[in-house]
Amino acid sequence: MKIIFTLLIVVLTSVNIYAQGCVAIRSTGGMCSLTSHPDSAEMSEGSWVFNMNTRYFMSNKHYKGDVYQKERLEKKTEVINHQFAFDLALTRVFNNRWSAMIDIPIISNARSSLYEHGFKERHSMHSFGLGDVRLAVYRWLIDPARSQNFNVQLGLGLKLPTGDYKYTDFWQNVGPNGAPELRSVDQSIQLGDGGTGLTAELNTYFNPVHNVGLYGNFYYLSNPREQNGVRSYRELISASLIEDYYMSVPDQYMARIGANYAASNTVIGSVGARIEGIPVYDIIGGSGDFRRPGYVVSVEPGLNYQANKVNLYVSVPVALYRNRTQSVTDKLRSGKTGVFAQGDAAFADYSINFGISFRL
Repeated sequence: MKIIFTLLIVVLTSVNIYAQGCVAIRSTGGMCSLTSHPDSAEMSEGSWVFNMNTRYFMSNKHYKGDVYQKERLEKKTEVINHQFAFDLALTRVFNNRWSAMIDIPIISNARSSLYEHGFKERHSMHSFGLGDVRLAVYRWLIDPARSQNFNVQLGLGLKLPTGDYKYTDFWQNVGPNGAPELRSVDQSIQLGDGGTGLTAELNTYFNPVHNVGLYGNFYYLSNPREQNGVRSYRELISASLIEDYYMSVPDQYMARIGANYAASNTVIGSVGARIEGIPVYDIIGGSGDFRRPGYVVSVEPGLNYQANKVNLYVSVPVALYRNRTQSVTDKLRSGKTGVFAQGDAAFADYSINFGISFRL
């Protein structure tokens, strides 16, 4: 049996990558777990694949660098993010080499904290709506008819700023006499980043034996825009955070490698390693203003069920290593004061990806 891991879209964001927590990567990331059996019908000219994917996680574990800030939970000052993303993706297969995809994400976020509400009471803020839509074109570099056990797929895309990156909700206890005040929600639960981005992907598979396969998926989103003009309000929390006045529009990346085993013609299990994050410096454009750079390294077990034109899949990336790296503005503050400065970020222990695809 031929096993091919085909990356239709990444999250990450993504794409809207929604990583795990305050390191705001926007993308479900689960669609890249899609396993398929490209047969003659699936690769035929004019076919379509429709995919629905969900991703959920709860983040509340704070890290500064790779050091776990366990006192945040002990003192009940942690930030708690609940994030749910629902992606609808439609792929047009032109022939056995070329395809094109549109991804439309719907996002629902909730954020509970103390520090954004005057440090007096814990309150929640929410965001819901359309995320950043992505378009992409893909090509298999080797003719699949001639190379059934190995191939490489390249993808190039465009991420559009369709998600609301100025979403607001009420901050409690911060106005005159402790009144609530309508302000921008935190960067981690904004629906978009406000930038038009370029995406690059590389997807590959190798089937060394009949029922065993290896896979690799690599994704990068370049956001040339430096900042989106949306105020973060962090300077009101501490005057030392004045460099974080506006929200950054950061690059994002994700990579996966692993192996899969076909237990039958319909059931395939997989396990792999996954890294996703936000870099300190963008490839194109400036890297200043407020961002929480960092990355998560996870082990990612998955299960795939295929029957006729339907494909069901689930994966649960479990975090093994988390690191909130020093941002550009952290480095500026360190240079001004002579004291090392580094912000923290909340990460999730795991995320749940579930999806279904139909060959139309």
